[in-house]
Amino acid sequence: MDKARSPAARPAPVLGAGPAEHRLLAVRLVPHRSLSPANFRVLMTIFALAGTASSLPFIMMGAWPVAGFLGLDVLVLYAAFRANFRAARAYEDVVVTPMALKLAKVSAKGVRREFHFHPAWVRLNREEHVEFGVQRLSLRSRGRSVEVAGFLGPDAKAEFASGLTRALNEARRGPRFS
Repeated sequence: MDKARSPAARPAPVLGAGPAEHRLLAVRLVPHRSLSPANFRVLMTIFALAGTASSLPFIMMGAWPVAGFLGLDVLVLYAAFRANFRAARAYEDVVVTPMALKLAKVSAKGVRREFHFHPAWVRLNREEHVEFGVQRLSLRSRGRSVEVAGFLGPDAKAEFASGLTRALNEARRGPRFS
């Protein structure tokens, strides 16, 4: 899972916290983005230079409106990538302790929704496709269902699901006081 803490990793216990607050799993899930902001600037520079270079012959021939359409292509590509980067601001925080499972879903606009479950009553439902792997993960408890890790790919969802299942199983055993 890119830019997210590995679900198998065990975070250090919070200092001063009792066994019931010991974090069994603490993960921030973020959408995968293959293009960094620096690479975006490079791509846009290359695309703008290519558009400018290809529009020069048309300007020399007197077909100057073509240059505007090539510039429009650059503008549309820029707007699409900006929308993609804006959507990448969404994330989900999942924290499992022996006494609670906390899920915080933050949208790209910054709207935060929090869900609290007791590990003994929550179940992780997996919808899998034979060829494509894990398609959907949801937490279900007492008639409520919440989708989790919706923006991850099938492999990342499977890795997250195995880490979350291990943490939930450990939480069901209860806090360790020794």
